[in-house]
Order: sequence, then structure tokens, then C-alpha cells
Amino acid sequence: MSDSEEDGQERQLKVVLIGDGASGKTSLATQFAQEAFGKQYKQTIGLDFFLKRITLPGNQNVTLQVWDIGGQTIGGKMLDKYVYGAQGVLLVYDITNSQSFENLEDWYSMVKKANQESDIQPVIALVGNKTDLEHMRMVKVDKHQRFCQENGLISQFVSAKTGDSVFLCFQRVSAEILGIKLNKAEMEQSQRVVKADIVNYSQETVARTVNPPRSSMCVVQ
Repeated sequence: MSDSEEDGQERQLKVVLIGDGASGKTSLATQFAQEAFGKQYKQTIGLDFFLKRITLPGNQNVTLQVWDIGGQTIGGKMLDKYVYGAQGVLLVYDITNSQSFENLEDWYSMVKKANQESDIQPVIALVGNKTDLEHMRMVKVDKHQRFCQENGLISQFVSAKTGDSVFLCFQRVSAEILGIKLNKAEMEQSQRVVKADIVNYSQETVARTVNPPRSSMCVVQ
């Protein structure tokens, strides 16, 4: 297959969300995939799964497989299998909960260990969630930035509740994976909620699916 033929195809990327429970991973995934926010907290047990199609600059269509991993699974036997082969990883913490940030060292170490034998080294973003609660911030911005600089991570702040920068977060990780450069105007536009096609994944093992309009339904093999 030539490079031009490959470029014309829709790409599929696996992006995994990890971090402490109650850091807002499920809310982040739901806001991205469904543009909705659940007011009641419900702990994810094991794994939730979302799919969404986006278009990157250059008319590159990408289907993101978003794996929302429960925060209680850091010592679980399946965790390395969930993370293995991911092209992108979001390390999510709650800016109002300093412990959720401190525990990222363990999560990050687990990611590196899970991918030691993989040919794919994921693009990793440090995501500070709940910027709508800036007045309750417990993790200083410079501490966040230092962790990014020391480990070569993408830095991103979001609000899963308001949708602020949620699309931008996934867009930046996807573009970095594919080597696509985003200009300032494209990044500024993506800070607000941007609609994209939702696709459905028909498989019995999936814990959660996104029901799309018929025109945008796509089954991913």
C-alpha cells in the first residue's frame, strides 16, 4: 500500500484514561463522546469504553477508541493489558485533590512498565481536570508543568463539567500521535465544545457504547 493510499484511510487510535477514582475520567470521556456531564458520581468498575470520530487538519479522519479504566484497578492484574498497545494515554487528576496528583507517579510507572515490550510508545498527556473549581485548586500550576517537563508529557487543563478544552485535549494527543501540527487558531477554536460524529462499537464485551445518529454509525473491527 502506498503512503498516499494509507493517508486517505481513516485511522483508528486507542487512547486510555487512567488516574485515581473521582478524578473525573468517566466525565471527561462522556463529555468528549456524548457532550454530556453526569452530575452524580458513579465509580467505574473495570473498564468503560467509548468511540468517537473526529477530523484533524488535512481532512484526516480519526476514530478514537477511548478506554476509561477504573481508578481502583492500579494493582489489578488486567491493568497492564488495558494499557498495552495504546497510542495515547491521558493521566488524569483532580486539581482540587493533591493526593490524586501525587498518585500519578504510580500510574505513570505502570504505563511505562506495561509498554516496555511494546513496539508502540504512547503519547502521554498530563490532564488537570475540574478547572471550573479553580477557586478550590490544591495542585499548583507550576507543579503540574514541572511533572510534564521532567517526563516529556503534553500539558493540558480541562473541565469535564463545562466542556472547556475537552475536545482540544483529545485533538492534541491524536495530532501528536499522527505527527500532525496544530496551529494556534485551530487550538483556540477547539477550546470550546466542538461537535464531531459519534460512532457505535457493536461488541458484547463493551461496557458502554455511544448511540449515534444512523448517518454516522460505523462498526470498528
